[in-house]
Formats: sequence, C-alpha cells, structure tokens
Amino acid sequence: MGRAAEMLGVTPGFLRGLDAAELFVPQRSAGGHRRYSRYQLRLAQRARDLIDQGTALEAACRIIILQDQLTEAQRINAQLQQRINADPGRD
Repeated sequence: MGRAAEMLGVTPGFLRGLDAAELFVPQRSAGGHRRYSRYQLRLAQRARDLIDQGTALEAACRIIILQDQLTEAQRINAQLQQRINADPGRD
C-alpha cells in the first residue's frame, strides 16, 4: 500500500478510504498486505483528481462508478446498433 500511495502522491489512508467507499477491493498478499492492479491505481488517480477539484471522497467514487457504467452501456448500445444495421430486415 505504501508503494501505491507513493506512486499516486497520496496517503495510505486515502487508499483505505477508497476501499471503504467500495470503489474497488484490492487483492491481498499471503501476508495480508493490499495489492493494487494498474486498473485500480488508475481509478484511484481519477478519484484523487476529482477530490482535488473539491468533490467529496464518497461522491468522487460514485461519480467514477457511474461514469464507468455509462461507458459500458454506451459500448453495449453501439454493438446492438451495429447488429441492427447489419440486418435491417430483422425486427
């Protein structure tokens, strides 16, 4: 956790806060230490950016979750639209 916090320029407490806010759940090493994936570190950076702009931690985490859900829904919508366009006779 210390290394991840250092890389992001945050405190270990900040990372624990993201865990508590359920933005992500880090893996644990055999010794019980938190291990963060690159994706989780990118999420933490996005949260930090929002918090630096004055957004509360819980709100920042919710914003990120909703942004990612919207992106996924748009991706699925685009795939479905392609299927419809590929077979215009199908209703």
